[in-house]
Amino acid sequence: AMEAALFHKGFHALVCYRVGHRLWNIGRKGLAYYMQSIVSRTYSCDIHPACRMGYGIFLRGAGSGIVIGETATLGNDCSILEGVTLGGTGKEKGNRHPKVGKGVILQDGATVLGNIPVEDGSIVMAKSIVTRPVPPLGQVSGVPAKLVGTRKVKSLEDFANDDMQEHLAYKYLSEWQALAELQQGKEEQSS
Repeated sequence: AMEAALFHKGFHALVCYRVGHRLWNIGRKGLAYYMQSIVSRTYSCDIHPACRMGYGIFLRGAGSGIVIGETATLGNDCSILEGVTLGGTGKEKGNRHPKVGKGVILQDGATVLGNIPVEDGSIVMAKSIVTRPVPPLGQVSGVPAKLVGTRKVKSLEDFANDDMQEHLAYKYLSEWQALAELQQGKEEQSS
């Protein structure tokens, strides 16, 4: 814990975002923008102080190149790797940024554009550009991103070789198993 507090730049950027977000919520928008500017310059991580993030967010490494827009929402326990963009398309007004669910992993260089949901437990693969909704437990990849699979959630052994996913499995496995059954039921009804 001490190592993260002292040396993890992603953690520093996240703490500064949280301070800026509180300033934003009490009406100190100028100071919140100043805090954002310092974080952007120091950590190369541009997180708008008005966006909403749950707890347990992980910004990997220095958080370099991460951009999160004003109306974006991130659920609890999301993992965001370097170069991720949660932005708007430029065609929308008002609520124009992605809504990311719980336990989502956004891999290096992933881009999610527009007011679309990235549902609970999804994985957006590296360098993907997402412009359409991502289903629960979905794995998307490509430009434009397409569904390439679903997260395996049968048992904890499915997560044994991946530290980033293993801690999520302990917390969300039963919830994800229920989601997988629901998705499977929907697929059976449609066919």
